[in-house]
Amino acid sequence: MDHIVLQVGLAITLIAAVGLLSTKIRTSVIPFYILIGMAVGPHAPHFGYFDLTFIESAPIIEFMGRIGVLFLLFYLGLEFSVGRLIKSGRSIAVGGTIYIMLNFTLGVLYGWITGFEFLEILIVAGITTISSSAIVAKVLVDLKRTANPETEMILGIIMFEDVFLAVYISVVSGLVLSGSTTLGGVLLSAGVALGYMLLLIIVGRKIVPYLNRLLNIRSHEIFTLVVFSILFLIAGFSETIHVAEAIGALLVGLVLAETEHQNRIERLVIPFRDFFGAIFFFSFGLSIDPYTLGQAAWLSIGAAIVTLIGNLAAGMWAGRTAGLSPKASANIGLTIVSRGEFSIIMANLGRAGGLAAILQPFSALYVLILAILGPLLTKESKAIYKLVDKVFKFKKPSGRREEVKAQAKEVPSSRQIEDSNP
Repeated sequence: MDHIVLQVGLAITLIAAVGLLSTKIRTSVIPFYILIGMAVGPHAPHFGYFDLTFIESAPIIEFMGRIGVLFLLFYLGLEFSVGRLIKSGRSIAVGGTIYIMLNFTLGVLYGWITGFEFLEILIVAGITTISSSAIVAKVLVDLKRTANPETEMILGIIMFEDVFLAVYISVVSGLVLSGSTTLGGVLLSAGVALGYMLLLIIVGRKIVPYLNRLLNIRSHEIFTLVVFSILFLIAGFSETIHVAEAIGALLVGLVLAETEHQNRIERLVIPFRDFFGAIFFFSFGLSIDPYTLGQAAWLSIGAAIVTLIGNLAAGMWAGRTAGLSPKASANIGLTIVSRGEFSIIMANLGRAGGLAAILQPFSALYVLILAILGPLLTKESKAIYKLVDKVFKFKKPSGRREEVKAQAKEVPSSRQIEDSNP
């Protein structure tokens, strides 16, 4: 433990180096962060004090990565507000149901077709259903799409996924780890997650005047401490009742976006978001052993193809039910195609239950493929939509399209991101 600071400094140096490379070739930085993390780790060489295995520092790097997820989701919440989210409540519920239903069904079918047993099929479906909120948040910020009309639906689906996550983990962990589960326990878990999110949104709106007074602080130092105390307390408490800490951070951002200090908080958070967010993706890559991926290559590639098709279809379907244009609807599916932390959790659950060993390398390679492709496909979503439109000849909506455009114009220009580095 004598050289932890040096190891963390080495990790940051590697992250900075690939970040500079990505800016030179003008592409998304996320895949570079993940790949450099994969290139080092326990399988890497050790050169004296420069330990590329990062074994001793891995827990610290992982914790810093968790903080990065909080800042990414917190910032995304600041770009919206509870009021905007509530206005789209019905369409979000419908869109979230469509997204989960279609992707989960495809995951079950894929697991069955590829010959897995019942419990393995449940794990495979879980791996392929839930998107990575951290990657989605980073992509939206990097590509300056936080003010796009479809982003409200994307944000809503992320929250909807968390309710599904609470239910699904309860069911699958009961089946895999103990061989049984109870309907009451499942309903209680889902109810607590949904009730907590609704309560935080409702109470948050009510206390906005008090938050305005609380945050009316001239000292930059004290202002930072107060904002971060709110963020970490709520996010940490959310985890104790089995609501993802990242969703807690998102909800805090949504509430603070209603205050008159929203712009000041945004400026404060940006450096922390960028620094810790980069470490998250490096840490994610660090957790993947590239030598174990070959045995699951075709299985992972097939699952990634199924997910791409399912996501695009789900995004088109969900967007059209909300009255969005075909282009905006396509953006939904392409933006949330990335998979990440939840997929790894599901694979670890399968390992704990003694299920098929191939689930681990399958999930790692599957996540890696979509974590790399997701940002690239989102960046090129306009070209992809044009290609798909030539085949399907999408009919443009007539009634609500102008209304959606008008709503998009209402977003103040100050809420755009000025310093992102795609």
